[in-house]
Amino acid sequence: MTPTGTAFYVTTPIYYVNDAPHIGHAYTTVAADTICRWHRQRGERVWFLTGTDEHGEKVLRTAQAAGVSPQAWADRLVAEHWKPVLATLDIANDDFIRTTERRHEVRVQRFLTQLKDAGHIYSGDYEGPYCVGCEEFKLPGDLVAGTGEHAGLQLCPVHSRPVETVAETNWFFRLSAFAEPLLAHYEAHPTAVAPHSAHNEVVAFIRSGLQDLSISRSSFDWGIPVPWDPSQVVYVWFDALLNYATAVGLGDSPELPGGSKFAGTWPADIHLVGKDILRFHAVIWPAMLMAAGLPLPGQVFAHGWLLVGGEKMSKSKLTGISPDQVIDHFGVDAFRYYFLRAIQFGQDGSFSWEDMTARYTAELANGLGNLASRATAMVGKYCGGVLPAPGAYANADLALADELLAAVQDADAGYQRLDFVEGIGAVKRFIDAVNLYVTEQEPWALAKRGDDPVARERLATVLYTTCEALRAIAVLHNAVMPRAMGRMWSAIGAQEGLGPIGEQRLADVSAWGQLPPGVTVTKGAALFPRLPEEAPAGA
Repeated sequence: MTPTGTAFYVTTPIYYVNDAPHIGHAYTTVAADTICRWHRQRGERVWFLTGTDEHGEKVLRTAQAAGVSPQAWADRLVAEHWKPVLATLDIANDDFIRTTERRHEVRVQRFLTQLKDAGHIYSGDYEGPYCVGCEEFKLPGDLVAGTGEHAGLQLCPVHSRPVETVAETNWFFRLSAFAEPLLAHYEAHPTAVAPHSAHNEVVAFIRSGLQDLSISRSSFDWGIPVPWDPSQVVYVWFDALLNYATAVGLGDSPELPGGSKFAGTWPADIHLVGKDILRFHAVIWPAMLMAAGLPLPGQVFAHGWLLVGGEKMSKSKLTGISPDQVIDHFGVDAFRYYFLRAIQFGQDGSFSWEDMTARYTAELANGLGNLASRATAMVGKYCGGVLPAPGAYANADLALADELLAAVQDADAGYQRLDFVEGIGAVKRFIDAVNLYVTEQEPWALAKRGDDPVARERLATVLYTTCEALRAIAVLHNAVMPRAMGRMWSAIGAQEGLGPIGEQRLADVSAWGQLPPGVTVTKGAALFPRLPEEAPAGA
């Protein structure tokens, strides 16, 4: 993946407002936020977009069942659930796009008109299976045979529900014309779809033959009107995919703020998506951009599913878990850490309350949390809460500085390729090395030799070295655990001595000796406190 815009531009999929978010949605958003924070820490200009997909038949039916208009339904869900969860998860997005916003509607209609004028859109008849849950016209090979109460019916494999037959006269996009250009693009840019298994799936799908795509619906009116045919609304996916470009000014005059924003942001560097919507983003979306003569995104990365009881997390299957349920028990930093640390990004992973508890206890509470607590407590006890100046560094201290250099390099390499397990793991290996260093150097034993000037100097060096290591750890873990690392940053006196943690650059983090001696070190509340005895009901 080669960045192509002047800003490092990352997007999440925009989320359906048919229900409140579950931790599957939070997983994608936290991953996007973490990679954006990491790139900001590298000193890059970053633009991070998320938002909500508010049109389509699924939203309409959900609103009708609740006895409200679809706009009222969307407004309530966004205000009460989707935007608040961003604050709960410590998400630092730069924009939030709603597909019911005027800025989006105007740009979608303009884009559609341009495609029609260029001959890429025509009128035709469609009849075939449609899954309202996916908002997708299905191919026969996509469906599975129903059993039990659904025996004799064809089911959507994602929602395990019967598909509906749709017969309409619609407007079509000439998707089939872009099969060869898409194959040529993916041959020239083998990392444009990741991981590699997703790339292979997309290429195989394109080679099997592309059919023209129905891009309008006439059986309901909840959507953006087709500009030249107001009796129809734009197919929700054609509308939704455009959000990535409409949010940054698609089609606006270069003299206007939107046009300037588009020139400095587009194309996106990374679209993060779930693997179930890969084809939309890696087949339909780039074909739309090709038809408009626009640059394609640097990479579409399809992550796996979060599984509960072996099934994809889903409200419709009653396997959705609210982020609040997990955060209320473990805290937001542990939430962010666990899902990126425990599950290889790009693969499916099962959420386990027991595994999260074990990892929280071992890696956060007993690992990093205990290290920070011991270091600040010892500076308080042995040095009056003032960070001592180090004496001559011994081999053990110099070895720790070398370990830090390796950790920075390995973490950066991991984050650059969206390997969060490696990025976080590289920092954890350094934390383990620091914990071992403290155990072997025994500062508590040195403190007992209070009248020995050699021991006093060695104690000062060990305590300084430990706090300096925490300084680096705070910066390296700031992308994944910003709240806890901000607290640790202040506790070791780094805020006082070095300024805000967000202003520290990864290129400088391995330079040893940055924490100024003489700053105030305080032992506050535990970074990762003991967990409640019992998990919430239903967990």
